Amino acid sequence: MTDLEAHVNQPGRDKLVKEVRDKINELGITYIYFQFISVTGRIVGKGIPAAHWERTAEKGFQLVYGSTANLFIDRHGDYIGYGPEAMELVGIPDPETFAQLPWDKRVARVYCTCFRNREERENPGGHLTSDCRGNLRIHHNEFKEKHGGMHLRVGTEPEMMWLKRDEKGAPTGEGFSKPFCYHIDQFESLRPVFMKVIEYSNAMGLDMIQGDHEDAPGQLELNWTYDDVLRNADRLSTYRQICAQVARENNLIACFMTKPFMGVSASGCHTNMSLWTGGKDKVNKLGHDSIPANDGAFTYVEGGDNLFMPDTDDQQMPGKVGLQAIGGVMKHLGALTAIGSSTVNSYRRLWDQGFWAPVYADWGYQNRTCGLRVSAPGRFEYRSVDSMHNPYLMGSGLLKAFDDGITNDIDPGKPENTNMYEAVAAGKDVKKLPLSLGEALDRLDEDEVIKSAMPDEMYKVFKHYKRDEWEKFLGATTQWDLDTYLDCLP
Repeated sequence: MTDLEAHVNQPGRDKLVKEVRDKINELGITYIYFQFISVTGRIVGKGIPAAHWERTAEKGFQLVYGSTANLFIDRHGDYIGYGPEAMELVGIPDPETFAQLPWDKRVARVYCTCFRNREERENPGGHLTSDCRGNLRIHHNEFKEKHGGMHLRVGTEPEMMWLKRDEKGAPTGEGFSKPFCYHIDQFESLRPVFMKVIEYSNAMGLDMIQGDHEDAPGQLELNWTYDDVLRNADRLSTYRQICAQVARENNLIACFMTKPFMGVSASGCHTNMSLWTGGKDKVNKLGHDSIPANDGAFTYVEGGDNLFMPDTDDQQMPGKVGLQAIGGVMKHLGALTAIGSSTVNSYRRLWDQGFWAPVYADWGYQNRTCGLRVSAPGRFEYRSVDSMHNPYLMGSGLLKAFDDGITNDIDPGKPENTNMYEAVAAGKDVKKLPLSLGEALDRLDEDEVIKSAMPDEMYKVFKHYKRDEWEKFLGATTQWDLDTYLDCLP
């Protein structure tokens, strides 16, 4: 049996497919977006009438392999990852992710897993290794099996900015609100926006828990309950779709670019993580009598034992597994930076250190000047992650780093309690994270553990895409070039 056949015929899937048909009929769905995730975290796929749900659930749909690389060309004019001679992938929907779109209730979406074409000469119907979402599921299952059911739960803090448009729809270069952090009046000025985001999020299974105005123009952070690493990645992708829709409704731009303005904070996406054993999945209806989705979209894991909790009298010090996991992340921070800070613009954030940029390869307790901090008993916050990152690649990378730390009992060293910016200014020699995309890609290329989070064609696509991005930047004349050199001679 091929990977594709095993996925379609997995136990219980027939029941889930029938439950989706019931939801289609109950909700009056006429059209479905079948979507998966590209190398950059972009949502791609096809739209298919709901009348064809059963056939598509079994047979899937076909799309060019290059869609996993956004079907972009490099600076030489070649398609990134796959040429036009490549065959087409097969996308198979995962019915547990089916959900109605609250802004047009005729339409639903479902996430998909991607496979090689059934007619491929090599490994027909095999898992498509450039499918980052499918990779994360595989890596998480392998981690659970190796470590006695230990699993990763993640909560993300996605900062982003709401920018003004001009009459032609182009950005004006201004955020909607003033850069006053935690200021309720500026938060209130964006109330029509964030209340609609919360309404749509609640309708798609995101259990929204808190939000605030951050310290850049138009910058908000809205959070939802942490969960299984794959479901949280799906919710972050869904949240980005929701923000884009709300921006259209309000003639704004939902900007996830890391640093559109210098001199103010960038948009990070701190990733809080913990390893657990046990626990049970529970449907959280979020106040709905009948949820507008399949149960999986509203499911959260609850209970169990958090292995990052302290296991000694020192209530700050994480337990043994937690320290090993920190050790693994610390060892691989350089390579992980290429995933968490994955664009040229990401490094504007790391250079603008006056705004708590996480540039130092240290860990500490509640210390925001470190790349990794214990943000509360039982969880770590990985800070060198920004709002442009791909959460599926990040999840796989963290699992590989944790596995290395636990398997090899890696000691993370002592936590750093000083202000790292002040310590460096005073002359302390401190290891830094990579400070350019090119340097981060070099560190990734040298790290076989983190590269294994992007197996086979996934790394081929990522490296091609990101090396090309870096080279295009190096070859581009910018406004800075003109301002600095245009009239410097004679």
